[in-house]
Amino acid sequence: MEQTNTASRMIQTTDAPAAIGPYSQAIRTDGLLFVSGQLPIDPVSGDLVTDDIGRATRQIVRNIEAIVRAAGAALADVVKTTIFLADMNDFAAVNEVYGEYFGQILPARSTVQVAALPKNAPIEIEAVVRLPAGKEQ
Repeated sequence: MEQTNTASRMIQTTDAPAAIGPYSQAIRTDGLLFVSGQLPIDPVSGDLVTDDIGRATRQIVRNIEAIVRAAGAALADVVKTTIFLADMNDFAAVNEVYGEYFGQILPARSTVQVAALPKNAPIEIEAVVRLPAGKEQ
């Protein structure tokens, strides 16, 4: 679902968790899509995945993929991600799962350890996406 917000458009989908605060799942503007940080929340059950960092990472990437798809793009169009980890010791396990989703042209990426994340989640990922031609606006 798209809603006009001045020159930008808000992207919302029920295939990803609803925002837990006053922000959008994503904003489309000037040929780019900015996906808000996603937690490992199952959009159907509302459950937070915390038992395994690999499962948590998969859930987040599926959530990002749903939002990106709602904007008419694909994971292959992701150009930048930022990963926030509660524990940098999870870095290798996150990399393993992350690599399953992003193919030949890997997005630029930053990974940082943070003191805490909303809902005490172990990981959060945000993304920037270049929208395909014809999908920019």
